[in-house]
Amino acid sequence: MDLYSKIVLFFQHGGEFMYPIALVMAIGIAISLERYFYLARQTSANRRDYEKILPLLRAQRMREIQDLASKSKSAVCAIVTEGIARLSHTRRRQDIEYAMEEQLLEVLPNIERRTPYLATFANVATLLGLLGTVIGLIGAFTAVASADPAEKASLLSQSISVSMNCTAFGLMVAIPLLLLHSMLQSKTSAIVESLEIAQVKFLNLLEDRPERAAPKAPPASHASAKA
Repeated sequence: MDLYSKIVLFFQHGGEFMYPIALVMAIGIAISLERYFYLARQTSANRRDYEKILPLLRAQRMREIQDLASKSKSAVCAIVTEGIARLSHTRRRQDIEYAMEEQLLEVLPNIERRTPYLATFANVATLLGLLGTVIGLIGAFTAVASADPAEKASLLSQSISVSMNCTAFGLMVAIPLLLLHSMLQSKTSAIVESLEIAQVKFLNLLEDRPERAAPKAPPASHASAKA
């Protein structure tokens, strides 16, 4: 018996609850792939734009930063653009920081979206497997109750081994989903930390920006009093 036949037989012996577990597995894999490619694109775009923006910030070339940010959809460009926009109204660090934090809160939902579902799907797959096993055992004991005494032991052991397939399949789905959730959560945390570092770097470089020298008042002329 080849591997494919074994998988089909294993699935058939698991009962009706194998189908919802398979549906949970398909949805979890789809979410994992979508999140992985999205986070990979965000990581690459943020790193690329950060490396372009940093020397411009050090040179205080704000107009070029705005032009660069307008052509990019990365999160780091959105945060820096908000800081520059607030800079045109105030130079207080606290006000600029609040504006950038507000923009960070706006981009965070897109970065963290759907990843927590994977942990939920892992729990659902485990519980569906256990539920299928329990229902299978209930049916097995009900069938054994009316069977011939000589066949009860063999029939019960066979029914139990078949019903355990549902629990095994639930665990086979839950364990990879938990690992994928942990991996994607780590990538998400790394992106959020990089955005916070970019925000602090921007604020620190703004403090080094030279102020425009205020015009000096002409010295007051004092009339000399003659005795």
